[in-house]
Amino acid sequence: MMVIGLVTATKAGRAAAALLERAWPHTRSYPVADLARAWRECDRIVCFLATGATVRLIAPLLGGKHEDPGVVCVDEARRFAVSLIGGHGDGHSGGSNRLAHEVADVLGATPVVTTATDATGTGALDTLGLPVEGDVAAVTRALLDGEGVTLTADATWPLPPLPVVAAETPRPPCVVVTDRLVEPPRPAVVVRPPSLVVGVGASRGVAAEEVLALIHEALADAGLSPRSVVRLATADVKADEAGIVEAARTLGVPLVTHPAERLARVEVPHPSEVVRRAVGTPSVAEAAALAGGGELVVPKRRSAMATAAVARLRPRGRLAIVGLGPGARDLMTPRAVAEVRRCGYLVGLDQYVDQIRDLLRPGTHVIASGLGAEEERARTAVRLAREGHAVALVGSGDAGVYAMAAPALEFADDTFDVVSVPGVTAMLAAGALLGAPLGHDHCAISLSDLHTPWEAIERRVRAAADADLVVAFYNPRSRGRDRQLPRALEILAERRGPGTPAGVVTDATRPGESVTLTTLGRLDVSAVTMRSLVIVGATSSRVVAGRFVTPRGYAWQPSPT
Repeated sequence: MMVIGLVTATKAGRAAAALLERAWPHTRSYPVADLARAWRECDRIVCFLATGATVRLIAPLLGGKHEDPGVVCVDEARRFAVSLIGGHGDGHSGGSNRLAHEVADVLGATPVVTTATDATGTGALDTLGLPVEGDVAAVTRALLDGEGVTLTADATWPLPPLPVVAAETPRPPCVVVTDRLVEPPRPAVVVRPPSLVVGVGASRGVAAEEVLALIHEALADAGLSPRSVVRLATADVKADEAGIVEAARTLGVPLVTHPAERLARVEVPHPSEVVRRAVGTPSVAEAAALAGGGELVVPKRRSAMATAAVARLRPRGRLAIVGLGPGARDLMTPRAVAEVRRCGYLVGLDQYVDQIRDLLRPGTHVIASGLGAEEERARTAVRLAREGHAVALVGSGDAGVYAMAAPALEFADDTFDVVSVPGVTAMLAAGALLGAPLGHDHCAISLSDLHTPWEAIERRVRAAADADLVVAFYNPRSRGRDRQLPRALEILAERRGPGTPAGVVTDATRPGESVTLTTLGRLDVSAVTMRSLVIVGATSSRVVAGRFVTPRGYAWQPSPT
């Protein structure tokens, strides 16, 4: 678990540190005299000191970018949280840029981040989430200066956006995505994709050193980088083999085990009857390497007590289906923002794309289309994900509610990963503006008969009326559809009195927002548009102090006022 050190010198600093201690687990407090000890013991450090004083104190402790903890400085008045060193990083070093934002959130301060890639929104090469090698600083400067950095890749991987130009052969400055051992022209950065699975078999008592030596020999002879190994794999019966377990730990990858019966079903080029009699499968190393799919690139190799084989995985694209919320930026979730910023391709309705263009990083490919092209957008997003790209398909509200998730998933298959990011729906936004109309059982019904026969919609409205549910009507009325809403209200009126609370919210949380609290009998249909959401209460719904409320079922008492 990451440990954050809090270094203080004054009463004000100790008070601020106490706020972080209450907010976060795994913090340790140190007086300024013990800064060197904090440096050794902590992954991140927050110094409640001036930046100048902190610089002088940490100067003798600095070792290297990949070893030093990230450091954030907070001033006496808690106005600023300054990322001082180690802006980017992982769980073991750096990471001060993110920490500055987290400290600022707790203390109500302003985060100060001066790292060029963060300040400009350019994706940093050392924050791709993949191992990188080479001239990171030089290539990053070229990206920032717009020098036409080229990208060469053996396969399409779902990378975050980068302002690069695709090239068949690397031309400096360049980014090369490969699991092969290469020497590209400099300056260059080599990105190691998670593409290799090493299957391992061994006799009882094998030493980790022998397993590791065999793995490194197999990779080196094939010209492959160990930094692209994503996991070791073996048979279940070897799950507790200490040498294999330790080899995986040393490589920093998980050990995955498979039942012998599953491995026996994997076709391999070098089966062995001896292995079948001993383990129950004719292959361990090759079969385990291939069990998760992919192509065998290094056939079985042997040492005295171990076997190893290597398979290359096919890249899996990534489709994020993102709900942007009802319109207001502060109702867009942080997870939605993160997915929009990490996608290489953004697909969406043009008006929704325009709302979030300022969030896009340089290098993001935007595919926007107008109303009526929903199926085309879904197919495009799925095609790009199937090709291996990182794609975000965006829609308003929650993408799973009358939006893009359903058509996209209808076209999807299992060749890429899917992530769904929920959003605040129009129904929830409208309900919050009206009061608490959804406090008890409720339903949502779309009145658009473009894809659903009106007869089916009418049956659903009647069922909601019979069940005494609060009803939220989506797509209630348009220029060409003005009869559906009056008919739906007429059906509800057969079961509910004219004084039943009702609300009409148009452009919820957007410019021009309009909120009308009325009754079922007085609802002005002419004021409703396609951008409106209409909520009609149940028989238990009330207006309390000017707010639309549907009691949860607790003992309800009218307000004395």
